[in-house]
Amino acid sequence: MTSRDAPVIHRNRPLIIVVATLGAALALGIPAVTAVLAGAAPYEAVNSGFPGLGVAVATSVVHAIAALSGIATAGALVVVLFVRDASGRDASRIAASPELTLVRVASAVWSLSAAALIVLEAADANGVPLSRLNEPGALSYLISASDHPKAWAIAFALSALVWLISQFATRWTTLLIPLWATAFGLLAPAAVGQLLVGRNHDVGGDSGYIVTIAAAVCFGILLTAAFRTVHGRPIPPRVVKRFLGVAAVSLAAVIIADPIVSLFKLDGQFASVTGAQLAVRSALLALSAAAVATVLLRLRAGRLSDRVLVRFFAFTSLIAATWVGVDVAQRHIPPPNYFVETTIAEVYMGFDTPDVPTASVLFTQWRVNVLFLAIALVAVGVYLIAVRRLRRRGDAWPVGRTVAWVSGWAVVVFVTSSGFGKYSAPDFGIHMIGHMTLNMAAPMLLVLGGILTLMLRAWPPSRTAPAGIHEWISWMLAWKPLRIIFNPLLVFIGYVASYYGLYFSPIFGDYMRYHWAHQLMNLHFVVIGYLFYALVIGVDRPPRPLPHIGKLGYVLAAMPFHAFFGVILMTSNDIVAETFYRYLDMPWADLQASQYVGGGVAWAGGEIPLMIVIVVLAVQWSRQDRREAQRKDRHFDLGRDDEFDEYNAMLGRLMEQQSCVDAASAHPSTDSASPGETPRAQQTTEMSETEATR
Repeated sequence: MTSRDAPVIHRNRPLIIVVATLGAALALGIPAVTAVLAGAAPYEAVNSGFPGLGVAVATSVVHAIAALSGIATAGALVVVLFVRDASGRDASRIAASPELTLVRVASAVWSLSAAALIVLEAADANGVPLSRLNEPGALSYLISASDHPKAWAIAFALSALVWLISQFATRWTTLLIPLWATAFGLLAPAAVGQLLVGRNHDVGGDSGYIVTIAAAVCFGILLTAAFRTVHGRPIPPRVVKRFLGVAAVSLAAVIIADPIVSLFKLDGQFASVTGAQLAVRSALLALSAAAVATVLLRLRAGRLSDRVLVRFFAFTSLIAATWVGVDVAQRHIPPPNYFVETTIAEVYMGFDTPDVPTASVLFTQWRVNVLFLAIALVAVGVYLIAVRRLRRRGDAWPVGRTVAWVSGWAVVVFVTSSGFGKYSAPDFGIHMIGHMTLNMAAPMLLVLGGILTLMLRAWPPSRTAPAGIHEWISWMLAWKPLRIIFNPLLVFIGYVASYYGLYFSPIFGDYMRYHWAHQLMNLHFVVIGYLFYALVIGVDRPPRPLPHIGKLGYVLAAMPFHAFFGVILMTSNDIVAETFYRYLDMPWADLQASQYVGGGVAWAGGEIPLMIVIVVLAVQWSRQDRREAQRKDRHFDLGRDDEFDEYNAMLGRLMEQQSCVDAASAHPSTDSASPGETPRAQQTTEMSETEATR
């Protein structure tokens, strides 16, 4: 949004000062007071040394600054990308605005505070005072001894990347990389915190990831709106509905997922400090929901004024600041689930798997994978909404594509939430079944859904309305980095490396120890499989389309790699990730037999789906040839072929005439010869006569 989007309004300076002061006091004061009151108790509870009150308070305060600036960065990016008032040809350009300024300032603060937390967390997580960091090699050792400083190192690198790119961003697509970097930068510290510990941490962790991102979007855009109001410019009227819609949807996600996180952390012990903190969080969510609902009702009734919006932004900004303060303070106090006795399997996976993985167990013992269930529900919901929009407009959409899309996500949910997902960690053979399904079967169905084509048709472009889904997809498809991502060679390497690079290196054994890493691995299987099959049988036209013969060769080239991989697993005496499986020590486990089954699944499971792809490719090829033949028949019946022949004949005559003109200019007549110079045509005639005489 630029400075001309809306008229300048009167800025209530006393209100700005009060809200800013009170917000800073809540965001920074709550963690600081909690650290002072708690003292050494939280450290002693987890058998850690006390680094000193100075380290505890400083870590909490800087953590709050990082959280607040990270949320502001996320909110400002979402507003610039998806909520700004821009239309027409220049909509893809990012003009100077308060939101872009906030991205640059907030990401800089986030980067600096994350850098400080690398040092502070190294001391705090290990229970060491800052004075010990002066010893040779102490800092590097403490960083390697804990996941917390490593996570903040990742957050520092990603936030610095956001700041750097935002300094030069002039295009909408340029900010896509900072958006992804912000998401992972927010998730990194959360993934290694309290979400990683205790039984049921798989469910609690997935819910916590959703809360982290959704809360950042919700409270971030509210802070961004308040920042814009400070500059004297309200949200333009025609995007207020979109702005409040994003806030409402993200807030709904937090309200749904946060109680799951609370139940996971409390583990039935509601009468605790953590229980009180979570009760405050619930109250903040209730207040936010009431405020958003009130403003939406006023908007629907046509009674939403700038004054009401300003008060709404001031109130929700204080809620956001309080949320940050309570959230950081809560992470300082170990929750009750820390002290519940757990098994080795619960430490690594969050649950036990005592039963032998028979067919009955695999199909009946479900454990919901919250993350993939949420992704599937959103993906199917958006798809069905788009289909409904098309049909309301009177346009048709093939039922087979809808069935393919819904079936693809149903396969993902089944593989990750049924017994196959539950036993994918302790049994390598079952893991390979899940891997092959997520990497091949589900993507094959998803690419046949044609999601991008559907979205482009369901939301047509508009010259007057703010840029929307059609424009965003069009800009993204024309984005040069996307062409690199869809490079057939890079996709092929990534597809093959999913097998050889993952399982024949320590990566797999390390990833299986953490739920977040296991989820990231599953997500990689789906994404790289989608990219591979989008190039071969996808309905949507990729940035780098392959000819049909190239698609066939692409598939045939991948088939031997599955066979080689499967044979290596079946004949190898070395157990993949043996240390991890020995730690689990399942009484029913047979590691060598499980790996043999996994190799067979990789071999057969790789060949059979690719053969199916070849059949689908042949059908698509024949359909394209049939459509081309029908098009030519229609042209012949309408006499258009004669028109084309006449048109081509006319072009031929014009080319002949042009050739004659060029020849005449290259061989001028005798009248144009220079004095004393024999004309070229006359010389040619004389030479011909001489040759004839000879």
